[in-house]
Formats: sequence, structure tokens, C-alpha cells
Amino acid sequence: MNSSKRRPTSEPKGPWYQDGLQFECTQCGACCSGVPGFVFVNDSEIQAMAETMKMEVDAFEHKFTRRVGNRISLVEYPDGDCIFLDPKSRHCLVYQSRPIQCRTWPFWDSTLDTKNDWKETCEVCPGAGKGKLYSLEEIEIRRREKSV
Repeated sequence: MNSSKRRPTSEPKGPWYQDGLQFECTQCGACCSGVPGFVFVNDSEIQAMAETMKMEVDAFEHKFTRRVGNRISLVEYPDGDCIFLDPKSRHCLVYQSRPIQCRTWPFWDSTLDTKNDWKETCEVCPGAGKGKLYSLEEIEIRRREKSV
């Protein structure tokens, strides 16, 4: 073998969004409305939201959560809107203490799986594809916080 010939090296290919993605929350409420779903919460998230609402945890849980199997989810309005999406202002009533699932939007597995998934996200979310450029590392940190 001729040692002067170099074998091509193939660098590992990263995800399609390896150059980063732009996102800036406009607080429009689009990610908090639509088809029914689940916003799963843990004890510390419930505690934080209860404090924001100036409620005791038990009262908060009774009014704003439901059991789904062995997990707890926020309840929704009949049209699928999150219970904390103010129907008039379309702003989140617990924005500063919103659950991790909400904080990590739109960097979810389901929105990052393919370029087309991200494109569809950008069509429904006015902040997706605009604003701050998140690096691959920042996206991955958010994506891994909670699988959605």
C-alpha cells in the first residue's frame, strides 16, 4: 500500500440542526393551545406554580391537575387550551414558574426529529425560526431535560 495515499476520513455527522436553530418566545400562546394533550408535571413544578398562584399545594393540585396513569398532568379547557393560558390575553398565567415541558419548547424530540417537523413547528409558532440562535449544545441541553 502506498503510504502517500490518504484514506478518506469520515467525521461523524451530527443532527440536521447541528448549526443551531433560532427561537424567540413571543408569548403568543400557540404552543399552549390546540388539540388536547398532556403537560406532565412533578412535585417541584407543582410547588412553584402553586406559589405563583398564591395557593396551597393541595388546593392547586385539586383544581389544576389530573392523574394520567401514574403521572400528573395539568388540566385543560375543553378546547385543549392549557388551563393557565389566559383566554383573553393569550398569555401564560404562570409563565415565570411554567413546567420544564413548557420551558423547553420548541426543542422537543417531536419537533426536531426531521427538518420537516421543524418547518411545521415554524408554521404554527411565530417565534420558531426567528430571534436568538441557539447552538447545538444549547438545543441538546433543552431537548434532554424532558422527552416530549
